[in-house]
Amino acid sequence: MNELIQSSEISSRIFIIRGIEVMIDKDLAELYSVETKRINEAVKNNKDKFLEDFYFELTDKEFEDLRSNFSTTKFAKTRVNPKVFTEQGVYMLATILKSKIASEITVSIIRTFAKLREFSKHYNALAKKIMEVERKSDKQYRKLAKALDDLIEQANEVESKKIGFIK
Repeated sequence: MNELIQSSEISSRIFIIRGIEVMIDKDLAELYSVETKRINEAVKNNKDKFLEDFYFELTDKEFEDLRSNFSTTKFAKTRVNPKVFTEQGVYMLATILKSKIASEITVSIIRTFAKLREFSKHYNALAKKIMEVERKSDKQYRKLAKALDDLIEQANEVESKKIGFIK
């Protein structure tokens, strides 16, 4: 198997658009060693296999956001808004392309998506724990602040009740 494609190289090509992890047609074409138009032809010729949750075309705004947030040279010659593929769309694409390299790259992509999901689970669990600690410490801070306010109030009451001569 072609282990030349590192998980980090693939994960750097996975973007979150519309709250979904996707890969751009141009990146997939590069990984599969085909032209982008071959990817798009595969989709066009197999519309029944590409359900609406497998891929979508970026809107003008999404494409502009992508251009501004990431490498502008990557899209320098792009005339139409790219298509992006979800994890399921990538799998379906691999079944249609049917080349040895497509199979090998798809395995790497599948593993990368799995690693990202696993990382996400750990990240979410860690975020929950941090929020719990913040809530507990916030509660403790409020208790401490109230105790200090009570002490200051008691000290002020004692100060005002002092017995003695006034100068």
